[in-house]
Amino acid sequence: MIADVIRPGLEVLFCGINPGLVSEATGHHFARPGNRFWPALHLSGFTPSQFAPAEQEKLLELGLGITNVVARPSARADELTIDEMREGAIDLSEKVERYSPKVLAVLGVTVYRAAFNRKKTQVGAQQDTVGGARVWVLPNPSGLNAHWQLPALAEEFGRLKASL
Repeated sequence: MIADVIRPGLEVLFCGINPGLVSEATGHHFARPGNRFWPALHLSGFTPSQFAPAEQEKLLELGLGITNVVARPSARADELTIDEMREGAIDLSEKVERYSPKVLAVLGVTVYRAAFNRKKTQVGAQQDTVGGARVWVLPNPSGLNAHWQLPALAEEFGRLKASL
């Protein structure tokens, strides 16, 4: 398991789908070289420079954190079961209630739809709350998500940044 990057009272808790195998091996979130999380975070203005995955703890100083819907690592998110995602949503809700971030930013519209049974969800701000936090759904930054290139990802991350 990869430890969450979390503390009470964050501005934004970013929530990945689940750790990939490179993340499992390194112990760092979004560690696969093709993942666009760290570049999108920087280009959108959340970080003053592009952090490396090994610098993930620096996010806490900026009021940011990272967790996952499902803790089990896999090569691809489509290896997860709907039951794992729904159980993960329950655990995530409890975690958000305990740590009280202002915004929960779920990185992947498909996982949000499945985990929280919100079949028509689109990217962006949601009317839902999870554990008392506002919810914002962002595109999955995985390099396997060819529908979203880095400039568009950074723009969506920037919309969240501008809403804070």
